[in-house]
Amino acid sequence: MAAKSRKDVIHKRMHKRKNKLKKEKAEKVKKIVKDGAHDQRKRKIRTKPRFKRPVTFRPPRTPKYPRKTITKGNALDNFKIIKYPLTTESAMKKIEDTNTLVFIVDTKANKNTIKVAVNKLYDIKAAKVNTLIRAQDGQKKAYVKLAADYDALDVANKIGII
Repeated sequence: MAAKSRKDVIHKRMHKRKNKLKKEKAEKVKKIVKDGAHDQRKRKIRTKPRFKRPVTFRPPRTPKYPRKTITKGNALDNFKIIKYPLTTESAMKKIEDTNTLVFIVDTKANKNTIKVAVNKLYDIKAAKVNTLIRAQDGQKKAYVKLAADYDALDVANKIGII
């Protein structure tokens, strides 16, 4: 028997590989013809006439740069909250009679922030804060009732109202 050339050996291997691929392809087609091309899934029974779109995943935003260059700081600090103390006759009467100081404050300030600002600025403890917005000019007025261990007259002298 004559020795097979290298070319013949390679040709035979290639032929075997092609046949194997053809066979695999034929098996796939056979399976599709037998079972069907698509999976048979049961449809969901609709009980309502309206169709609501399913909720899908929405990833959090990852911006390439900040949209605002400067971050906004606290708009109301203690000095902006309390504008000035009132020195009218009725305010002086409140100081003497009910141990209460009267301030004009920022309209955005609430009772808690006013209480904290008075505490920080004048080193006094407020027992209660009442506020109102004046009709004539739209400014907010705060009546700060001091705690029992503080005297409004002394505080008013320290501030410079009297």
